[in-house]
Amino acid sequence: MISVLIADNNYLSRLGLYTLLTTSPNFEVDYIEESKFESLVSSIKKSKPRILILDFESLNYSVQQITTLIKTFRRMQILAITDYLAKSEMQAVLDAGVRSYLLKECDKEEIIEALHATYNNERFLCGKVAYYLTQSEEAAIQKPNMQKVSCQGLGLTDRELDVIRLISEGLSNKLIADKLELSTHTVNTHRKNIMTKLDNFFFIAFF
Repeated sequence: MISVLIADNNYLSRLGLYTLLTTSPNFEVDYIEESKFESLVSSIKKSKPRILILDFESLNYSVQQITTLIKTFRRMQILAITDYLAKSEMQAVLDAGVRSYLLKECDKEEIIEALHATYNNERFLCGKVAYYLTQSEEAAIQKPNMQKVSCQGLGLTDRELDVIRLISEGLSNKLIADKLELSTHTVNTHRKNIMTKLDNFFFIAFF
């Protein structure tokens, strides 16, 4: 059984996730109603979840608080599920160590897949999150572009996520290679691997 704790200040979101997971096999689920950070820490110590589903935005938690959770509870992984936020906010929590990231619009199958991947210490991003992180914020939220992007989840390695982050900053392959202390050939390989996981539409601006 995969133990899951839900921390979301939105009642309907919290109840929806709880209902979804309690009717799915292989999950042992609990949730916290208190929004205070100290209450969450106490709940984690008590229930010892393997995965924390966290809407940090609704709870108004800072990156520093999220970092504290990650450093304090090293056995636990975090799956963030939020609405669209500023790209810098989403990237900051991923950089802090949040393992996976979905949007509130993701469906049941994607949530279940994300939980299993996260449990196995894999990176998992909603396809729209991956697209959003590779674009300028102005370009990412334009319609009808976002309507064309699949919400299907993507399994990514830590290094692939690093490459996506640096692409989003507008760096060339050579600069990415220098930043990550890799060869340009290796960066090219990572980009090709990423493209096999994303539609060409996502990265057309970069090639």
